[in-house]
Amino acid sequence: MTGIGTDWRTVDGVATAWFAVPSLTAGAGLAARILELAPDAAIDLRATGLRVRLDPDERAEAVSAAARDLGLAADPAVLQHLVVVVESANPSGVRSFWQDVLGYAPTDAGGLTDPLRRDPALRIRESAEQRPLRNRIHLDVVRPAAAVERARPGEPSGPYGVCHADPDGNEVDLVPGDPLGESPGTSDWQVVFGAMACYRVTSSAQQRDLAAAAAALADDAGFPLLVDLRPGLVVIDSGKDQADADAHGLDLDFTDLAARIQATARDLGATADPALPRFVQLFLDATDVAALRAFWTAALGYTADRRVGVSDIHDPRRLDPVLVFQQIDASEAERRRQRNRVHVELAVPADVARKRLATVLGAGGRLVDEAEGRWRVTDPEGNELVLRA
Repeated sequence: MTGIGTDWRTVDGVATAWFAVPSLTAGAGLAARILELAPDAAIDLRATGLRVRLDPDERAEAVSAAARDLGLAADPAVLQHLVVVVESANPSGVRSFWQDVLGYAPTDAGGLTDPLRRDPALRIRESAEQRPLRNRIHLDVVRPAAAVERARPGEPSGPYGVCHADPDGNEVDLVPGDPLGESPGTSDWQVVFGAMACYRVTSSAQQRDLAAAAAALADDAGFPLLVDLRPGLVVIDSGKDQADADAHGLDLDFTDLAARIQATARDLGATADPALPRFVQLFLDATDVAALRAFWTAALGYTADRRVGVSDIHDPRRLDPVLVFQQIDASEAERRRQRNRVHVELAVPADVARKRLATVLGAGGRLVDEAEGRWRVTDPEGNELVLRA
């Protein structure tokens, strides 16, 4: 925290702040100020707040001052960042597979990261531990059909013909997305388990105006749109399934809102990039779905999907990935005893780490080991969560 002010915390190595806002429009006003101060900032605008990540962090106090000028307060206690970790005896082979599947960029540490800084990073660590049985955790990745075709990770399998496995047997369902309807009025949008449009912009002013316009249109419709700003880019996203009426529960046809946003984006001179949309979520196999869902909801501070028969849980701020639970037979005892090759790590601010650990243990977690600023916990069925300060 030294030098970056009380609003900010270092989360997973990056200066991060969350400013509560009463509306998307109010958040877009703060985003406009931030773009002037720190045009390279990663800004995630939501109906309830705005997350800012600065690397380097020199403009942190100036951003805080801009928020105060607008009457907006920070809430550092809600900050967190989730990543996926793969342990492998063949790190290079695993990395090559996932780089193609995800369309990520390699990191200096040997992992992979989303160039858009939206979907969870993949950290790959060498391990000689033998774990030959099928994992209880896998990823779903949805990308435009052309991107899926280019990835070509091999012959798919599974009941839906979309399952692939890396050299260690870690699975991914690589799903091709679809256009949002057949109308030219929504041709900029792809359905990747949510409706998404990614617009290239040529100036901060164009970026600011598009974010403000999308926010105003969404506020008028009462829709909690996700608007992410990156250098030269505006990503506009419904969130998983939220383009569907049974999920959003509003008196709204999302395609109408999408068409209005598309028309505005084109009027402003923004250009859609159809290759960029991507969605990544985690699937956990469970013998007791209700118990595991309750544990992870508490451990991650997530919210359960309101729909009957849907096991999803999601970050209330729609910043970290969705988790989905699926039933497996209790007779698969050997697979359930095997340590997963994949686990998740959750970075939280150092000043709330002990409180979060207490929450995790109180929800049924078991502390396996700990080091300074790091706690490895298993859920009631042995899946691992590493909490990091």
